[in-house]
Amino acid sequence: MQARQVEAPLRKLMGPGPLNIHPRVYQALTSPVIGHLDPAYLKVLDQIGDLLRMVFRTKNRITNAAPGTGTAGMESCVANIIEPGDPVLVCVQGYFGDRIRQMAERQEAKLTVIEGEWGKPVDPETLEKELKKNSYKVIGLVHAETSTGVLQPMAEIAGLAKEHGAMILLDTVTSLGGVDVRIDDWGVDAAYSCSQKCIGCAAGLSPVSFSERAVESVRRRKHPVRSWYLDISLLDKYWGTERVYHHTSSSTLNYGLLEALRLIEEEGLEKRIQRHTLNHKALVAGVEAMGLEMLVSPEFRLPSLNTVKIPAGIDDVKVRSYLLDTYNLEIGGGLGVLKGKVWRVGLMGYSSSAENILFFIAAISQALALQGYKTDVAAGLSAVTKALDK
Repeated sequence: MQARQVEAPLRKLMGPGPLNIHPRVYQALTSPVIGHLDPAYLKVLDQIGDLLRMVFRTKNRITNAAPGTGTAGMESCVANIIEPGDPVLVCVQGYFGDRIRQMAERQEAKLTVIEGEWGKPVDPETLEKELKKNSYKVIGLVHAETSTGVLQPMAEIAGLAKEHGAMILLDTVTSLGGVDVRIDDWGVDAAYSCSQKCIGCAAGLSPVSFSERAVESVRRRKHPVRSWYLDISLLDKYWGTERVYHHTSSSTLNYGLLEALRLIEEEGLEKRIQRHTLNHKALVAGVEAMGLEMLVSPEFRLPSLNTVKIPAGIDDVKVRSYLLDTYNLEIGGGLGVLKGKVWRVGLMGYSSSAENILFFIAAISQALALQGYKTDVAAGLSAVTKALDK
């Protein structure tokens, strides 16, 4: 019996990630495989570092794409700047803030957690009270909480961290490349993201950036970094001028990432951020005009990931299954305490488009109608077009 070729279905991806990617990135991903120490490939890694500095808005020398998904980037930041006994403060406002907490626990940090309401940002006053009570080496928090759709205002928190001499460890997984991220201005010491969201590539790489203060902290460690693979001092010897073999870096993924970063450079980072913001506002206008509600208050909404409340009596799984089976449309369900309560609608990178917004409004209206929930789809579509025209 002849083996059949496996074909992935062509989906319209509007969940929390991965998202659809630009045709040029697909083409780059078909580049010939070459060695991880090939001089031509090492130039690619240098270019990726330069372009990531532009997107992170940083001058940090150690800025490149670590192997693995965004979770690997999180683990790299946590494992490098936290060691046993370090006083660490983690702000948990959602699923991924809690993941930072879990990783810090595994490093045997002296851990304090500020627990906040899912769907709201970290309260600077609460943070300030804790910083006045105790001294901390690291403050860990999420800039763009993928589980709730909250964008964390950073200016006040950055000021508090500087005032109290604490390093900032920041999750930019769902913000980098689509939302304003300012690593140097905020004084962030360790930041990580991923390749498959606003950056616009396939999953498998995690952009990271370490300040000189963070690097010095790694040099002064009393214990070796517990993760050999993600030890930034070893990765630096591969990314930097020494070119010491570390791992078999994927030329396939890195060529794709380079092309995605080139697309950001060509569009212009400011214009790209404006596009994500405009499309977010258009989606919200359509959702609210058709009679649905958003979870997050307007001033804290994350443009790249929109959380829509599921109406009472609606079966979440049936809606998402219908969208996938009928329209090849993928949206995300809720995580943790928000499971069954929200839909997570992603507008990131190449997938942040007017076409996708209009498609979603029409499709979700039909999915809800099949469960007896009526929406004003005409009003929703009209609100989208009016918002986009502005």
